[in-house]
Amino acid sequence: MQPPLDRADSAPPDAARPSGPTWLVTPGITPARFDTAVDSGAEVVLLDLEDSVPARSKADARAAVLPFASARTRKSDGPLLGVRINAVGGAEGLRDLAAMAEQGLWPDLIVVPKVESGRQIEAVVQAARGAQAAPKVWALIESPRGVVELAGIVRTPGLAGVLFGAADYAAATGCQLTSRAMWYPRAQLVTAASAAGIPAVDSPFFSLDDQGGLRRDALEAVELGFAGKVAVHPRQLSVIAQAFTPTPRELESARAVLDAACVVATEGGAITTADGAMVGPPLVEAALAIVRRAGHRPSATISATKAS
Repeated sequence: MQPPLDRADSAPPDAARPSGPTWLVTPGITPARFDTAVDSGAEVVLLDLEDSVPARSKADARAAVLPFASARTRKSDGPLLGVRINAVGGAEGLRDLAAMAEQGLWPDLIVVPKVESGRQIEAVVQAARGAQAAPKVWALIESPRGVVELAGIVRTPGLAGVLFGAADYAAATGCQLTSRAMWYPRAQLVTAASAAGIPAVDSPFFSLDDQGGLRRDALEAVELGFAGKVAVHPRQLSVIAQAFTPTPRELESARAVLDAACVVATEGGAITTADGAMVGPPLVEAALAIVRRAGHRPSATISATKAS
């Protein structure tokens, strides 16, 4: 049995994890905001060519976004730069991909909107094969059909992760844009992504002046198993980051579980107790996830006194 500490130190493949839980989306038609977005502290900055850009401004947005995203990619001291392209089934989406291929302007990641089939992802992966450093391709799931087809979508070769689009989903189903109404599609997204070994990132919270509502929504995303959440304004980032950071109590409990599990592992067992609770393999995996989410590594010195 691999010791829990070794598993905590080992990270999943790069394609299976974003750089962090905070994503910030910025309209591609406002280049004056691009540098501000990059300096906001978000781990992923997503420049949008789709919904936030009027049809008459698509070409102008493309001309601003692609050079910026390409020039700023793969910087060790900055966020990942992503581009949400237009739907690949339409003319503008094809123009987005053609411009990237012809000019060699590829971002760190590409978000494909309105995904309802793995074929849409395959088209983008194929288009990006000529890139010197292939971008990660993410699917934005924002329709009932997209949710129904998740099992096939998440297993598309080359897919790095999935995002949820709550506003479009609510509009398509006729449901309200409330927490309770979104439980089912959000849980479906996390379940399908987890089964495929890729991360899921939650939809934005659209009420900019409701920080309490944002915090509740972000904590719910953590409970559901999302790896991150999209912000629509920089002032939302600190609330999201705090929600995705384990509390001191959570870290203390996780470390107690890992300490106890390490002691048992040296003795060839699988079940023990920590803080009066039974500890088995599923709880060890949960503790490992908390430690990784905190960005900490368990101490190499294990205290047997914490195990009982």
